[in-house]
Amino acid sequence: MLKLHRTIESNSALLIFGILIVSSIGGFVQIVPNLFDESLHKGTENVKPYSALQLTGRDIYIREGCVGCHSQQIRPLVAEVMRYGEASVSGEHIYDRPFLWGSKRTGPDLARLGGKYSDKWHKLHLNDPRSVVPQSIMPAYPWLAKNKVSTKDITAKLELLQWYGHPYTDAEIKQAKQAISGKTELDAVIAYLQVLGTFR
Repeated sequence: MLKLHRTIESNSALLIFGILIVSSIGGFVQIVPNLFDESLHKGTENVKPYSALQLTGRDIYIREGCVGCHSQQIRPLVAEVMRYGEASVSGEHIYDRPFLWGSKRTGPDLARLGGKYSDKWHKLHLNDPRSVVPQSIMPAYPWLAKNKVSTKDITAKLELLQWYGHPYTDAEIKQAKQAISGKTELDAVIAYLQVLGTFR
């Protein structure tokens, strides 16, 4: 046995071949069962694609780096469920491109944020976080209230998502520019935050 170990360790090609075989088996064991798990390929009963305004808000949320401090996935651990609510399931995120689950929580998890606070609370919080949460270390985002949302790319974005299988109708795509026209970036982010966790 010792001789076999020395032979493998001294022969790079044999060592690399062994690593590839072991890694392939590990990958196979991890991936193949997921291909046959129906719950990973179906949305939850209430899931629906984001509206044009919510989708725009999600893009702003990503642009501003919010995902760096807030996760959007409640793991099925007692402490997390007690603190944040029901554990997340894959079907809630069927229309997320990219997924924003995250793992770092400088701020609280936002997976069940939708409907927890009013739009007014979110406006105050995004403009001056310490006005509603005195111990908050979150930066303020006052420019969101001043910036109007861009309508330039929304039609192309919805068409691309429709191509990926998101059930947007042609009528929704045509009306998308009108639906977000005149809205501020703050309106869009709040629309996105208010929908988080409502697709259970």
